[in-house]
Amino acid sequence: MGKIWTLARKDIRILIRDKGSLFWVVGFPFLFALFFGAIFSGSGGRMSGMKIAAVDEDSTAYSQTFIAELDSLPSARVTTMNRDSAFGGVRQGKYVACVVLRKGFGQTLGMFGDSASIEVGIDPARQAEAGYLRGMLMQTAFTLMQRRYLSADFVRQELARLSSGQTNWGGLDSTQKQLAGGFMSNLADLLGTMQNSDSSGAADSAAVSRGELMPVDVVSVTGDTAQPRSGFEIFFPSALLWALIACAASFGVSIVKERTAGTFLRLRLAPITRAHILAGKGVACFVTCLFVCVLLLAVGNIVFGVRIAEPGIVLLAVLASSLAFVGIMMMISVLGKTEEAVGGAGWAILLVLAMAGGAMVPTFVMPDWLKMIGMISPVKWGILSFEAGIWRGFTLSEMMLPVGILLGIALAGFALGVIILNRTER
Repeated sequence: MGKIWTLARKDIRILIRDKGSLFWVVGFPFLFALFFGAIFSGSGGRMSGMKIAAVDEDSTAYSQTFIAELDSLPSARVTTMNRDSAFGGVRQGKYVACVVLRKGFGQTLGMFGDSASIEVGIDPARQAEAGYLRGMLMQTAFTLMQRRYLSADFVRQELARLSSGQTNWGGLDSTQKQLAGGFMSNLADLLGTMQNSDSSGAADSAAVSRGELMPVDVVSVTGDTAQPRSGFEIFFPSALLWALIACAASFGVSIVKERTAGTFLRLRLAPITRAHILAGKGVACFVTCLFVCVLLLAVGNIVFGVRIAEPGIVLLAVLASSLAFVGIMMMISVLGKTEEAVGGAGWAILLVLAMAGGAMVPTFVMPDWLKMIGMISPVKWGILSFEAGIWRGFTLSEMMLPVGILLGIALAGFALGVIILNRTER
């Protein structure tokens, strides 16, 4: 037993001496807990909420109040604009959805009408938020309706308006009209006494949950030729990004392997710089990323019917996304001196980028500081780039932002990798 304990102490001491491995064993779990704790407990600050574009075609006091009430919810951030900008923003991934309040919305209070007075365009790639948005619309409509109809002044005005139109009550004789007028007067008094009563039962909860009281037209935010035809087209871009993540993690440990095997020392004796060595790893990773992406796109097209609506845009997405993850790989490869340290660091960094980029957790539940991390995540922009060529129908000018950010990440990763490698090899 003493011999076994001696060997165990030896392995523990080796772990403690390797600061990189020790951090990913002890320190990173705390950071992971902080990450999810900030999301689900709200300790990271106020949730920024899902970004919604609102279009007010009704232009009434009620429609304006509806938009303001929706924006006041902690899980929503509403921006008012015209129809073209709203639908274009959702198509480009800038907004989760657009909500259009059609003409006549104020007269029906957004409910009960023969036809829907609310039009909603949902980003097909953000289905996790779609049901949540419908619930927010229902909550806002019922809040305003209860507030309006529990006002005695408003009820009296409405009943007075109906009473004033008694001459148009066809099919009723004078006695019936008199009884109806008296009924409305008594109803106004009754509702006036209920102003301060509990209104929690104002609507049937089952009907509300089914959305029966609030007809909504859900429309496509893309053109007929661009919109996704199946779930494979929606989720295939994420599969491509996970393939790139795997490539970056696999190549990230290559320099450490060469260090332990002595190959790196022999390379340093050759007439080449450290930047050349790192760039060579990058080229190998880049070629592998291209091969994997092309293979997956071919399988997706042939087997699962995933279209490539814009081949040029898809090619641009493949090149930019591959370069971005090559840059990440170069930075990861020099973060430690053992395979365990670099492997742990690589997967930890890549998983955080995946989560912050919206590949694992819906971004609307994240606090602002986590969304800021997501803005520099190659996962976020890589998915958007692939969607742009597969079904979003981006133009070349619309691709400039995601491609520019991905190329910036690639350059930053390579530069950091060279700097860290030069410092650790002194």
